[in-house]
Amino acid sequence: MSKMRRQKLSDAAAICGGLLASNSRDEAVWYLKCRALTAEQYVDESEMEEEGVAEILLDSNATADMPRPGTSLNRPMTRAGGLEQGMRPMTSSGRPVTGFLRPGTSSRPMTGQQMDVSTAMRGPRPGTSRPATALGREVRLGTASLDSGGGAAFVDTDRLDLKRMAKRGALAAALVEYLLYVERNPRKALELAAEATAAADFKDWWWKARLGRCYHKLGMYRDAEKQLKSSLKDQDMLLTHLELVKVYQRLDLPNTALDLLARAAVRHDGDARLALASARLHEALSAAEAAGAAYKTALALDPTNVEATASLAVNYFYADQPEVALRYYQRLLQCGASGGAVWNNLGLCCFYGGQYDMALGCLDRALTAAGDDIIGDVWYNIAQVAIGMGDVGMAYQALRVASTVDTNHAESFCNLGVLEMRKQNNDSARVNLLRAQTLGPWLFEAFYNGALLDYRTGNFQEAYRQCQRALELFPEHSECKELMDTLAALFAAM
Repeated sequence: MSKMRRQKLSDAAAICGGLLASNSRDEAVWYLKCRALTAEQYVDESEMEEEGVAEILLDSNATADMPRPGTSLNRPMTRAGGLEQGMRPMTSSGRPVTGFLRPGTSSRPMTGQQMDVSTAMRGPRPGTSRPATALGREVRLGTASLDSGGGAAFVDTDRLDLKRMAKRGALAAALVEYLLYVERNPRKALELAAEATAAADFKDWWWKARLGRCYHKLGMYRDAEKQLKSSLKDQDMLLTHLELVKVYQRLDLPNTALDLLARAAVRHDGDARLALASARLHEALSAAEAAGAAYKTALALDPTNVEATASLAVNYFYADQPEVALRYYQRLLQCGASGGAVWNNLGLCCFYGGQYDMALGCLDRALTAAGDDIIGDVWYNIAQVAIGMGDVGMAYQALRVASTVDTNHAESFCNLGVLEMRKQNNDSARVNLLRAQTLGPWLFEAFYNGALLDYRTGNFQEAYRQCQRALELFPEHSECKELMDTLAALFAAM
């Protein structure tokens, strides 16, 4: 118990294993080992949501095929909060780039990791492998955790008498958590939770909440909604509200989730997690102003919250207030978040704030601290700083390095193409722009620059096609509209 209190969970489980070897019927030791193993594998799922490939492609929970903008996560609001795609980078789904990377989301989708639909649904062995789902991932995680523990499961779930175990109160509660977080077996956990709920005469809110969690993991979202609502009637708990919000997200009902969060915030007005959940939903709907207000509320409740600080810094940066964003990033450094991404953003804020000497120093620190996932972004930003300072040679070399260390960095290839156009190297420019279009089909800049190159070299038909594609991605782009009008007038004259 002393090891358990000091969070030395592996030592606690090992001691309990030795005690159980001499007396396998000691319920107190069994309970303690079960809790230690669960705490070792526990993940706070109230703030994270991960979808498998099959769940994304075969989602049948949408309530409308063509929802109005702002009422569905699959169709965010257009130009919400005055944002324009030319001012703030967008993801492939049309949402603004966020300041904090969360499970299931990406600030910039990497084309090299994009899914091949046919391969994803077939699996590596056609006809034998199941599609990649969240439940399949849970099963693999559970198998891995059992293998790392010596290959033998602590509890033989196949031989359990669930009806008898459900009547044993605390032991059943520890077992259902073990099944969910260690063995990752939500089906067996659902059976135990159902028996325990019946044994408690359907009046125990805790077991109803566990039933809702099991149904959610199994993809039975309407059943999960019923159980979580029933649990809230019996006992108003913050975590139950957050789990119900996750269910509404999967059902593609963001406005219902926001209403639920607003009601919960009245009862639990001192917790930042509700404000953070509301900010994430607003961000998914591209409501930048509402998301910023929610992040400010979360930061007022929890001044050390990294997610709220980083997201507000990004919002101020793209609102043309780099000095304010710089103060937020300095706050992140004070909170201990000193990774490569923070130094990279600090360098950009210093550059756009006119502090060029500090910008290069921060980007140099970013190169030292950056991992393989963002090293290409750092070199790309060094090239942006070099272009702003007029050193085109340095920018060219930095872009070459960015495209070498990250061969899927579409923005670097796009800018390389533009620099090659300036040097009149049309063939190299075309190759780089085609590479950018292949890697980043969501980048309107690659298609616009390709159209401009084709127009200058006399390939008007291809220029018209690429200009159309650029306008599909960014209909308000004025230069692209002007080029399209010029091409239309040229075709009319012909």
